[in-house]
Amino acid sequence: MNNRITELFKINLPIIQGGMVWCSGWELASAVSNAGGLGLIGAGSMHPEVLAEHIKKTKQATDKPFGVNVPLLYPEIDKIMDIIISEHVPIVFTSAGNPKLWTKKLQEKNIKVAHVVANTKFAVKCQDAGVDAVVAEGFEAGGHNGREETTTMCLIPQVRKVINIPLIAAGGIGSGQAMAAAFALGAEGVQIGSKFATSLESSAHNNFKNMIINAAEGDTHLALKKLVPVRLLNNDFSKKILELENSGASPEILQKELGKGRAKKGMFEGDTIKGELEIGQVSAIINKIQPVKEIINEITDEFYKTIKKFIEY
Repeated sequence: MNNRITELFKINLPIIQGGMVWCSGWELASAVSNAGGLGLIGAGSMHPEVLAEHIKKTKQATDKPFGVNVPLLYPEIDKIMDIIISEHVPIVFTSAGNPKLWTKKLQEKNIKVAHVVANTKFAVKCQDAGVDAVVAEGFEAGGHNGREETTTMCLIPQVRKVINIPLIAAGGIGSGQAMAAAFALGAEGVQIGSKFATSLESSAHNNFKNMIINAAEGDTHLALKKLVPVRLLNNDFSKKILELENSGASPEILQKELGKGRAKKGMFEGDTIKGELEIGQVSAIINKIQPVKEIINEITDEFYKTIKKFIEY
């Protein structure tokens, strides 16, 4: 499969693994890259020294391109970027901040840069900042989300109209059919999170993985819009947050309830009652834990079958 995304990142398949906190360590990133996609280490849950260790282990596990996902609001951003540059990481996906801050500095070190957005306004800002690609992430996505609540089906064609650089679709994509739909709307690649969160190689706790594969329609909701919007799987913690929001709780009260380490407690340590469980709406159609290679093969096969079916029409 050849297009601008595969050429840009020097990969075989335009399938990018989301850099999910507490799920995206070196094992997942290297497995996705070895299977022909682009694996990303999720730096959002890592201290600089931990990230350095994961980068080194990824290099040992794969000779294929890989990248690091970096939320730009990260408190130790300078140290994180210094490590990425010194370790010669070839690709960086940035999010949650201004792409102008780091894009040129990274590109000067021959690092390709993609930035994640949730609306057309910021997609244009990304293009103006000189990023190599844009990830347009719809409301269905897990983890941190856009306040506009624009769905992927609506967002992708709108973004495609206002930028001419390579476009990657994210949010609600967990099958070859969804990948084909994204391509029909103007995307040239897909970023997949939730499906890879349940993979054998994901660093998520098995309790969390089992919660995902048992999730049904309507078992996630967007929360914490007064802070940073995030899609959560229903549990006692998310219900408490919803009750506070419905009662008009202030951002300060919500922040206090959120506290520190909630996401680690839920996704990495397996406390599915009191922990924060970030996952996308596509969890409702995920029903098994699989190795990465099997996931990618299934998505790719279904993608080609779907396209062939439309050609036959």
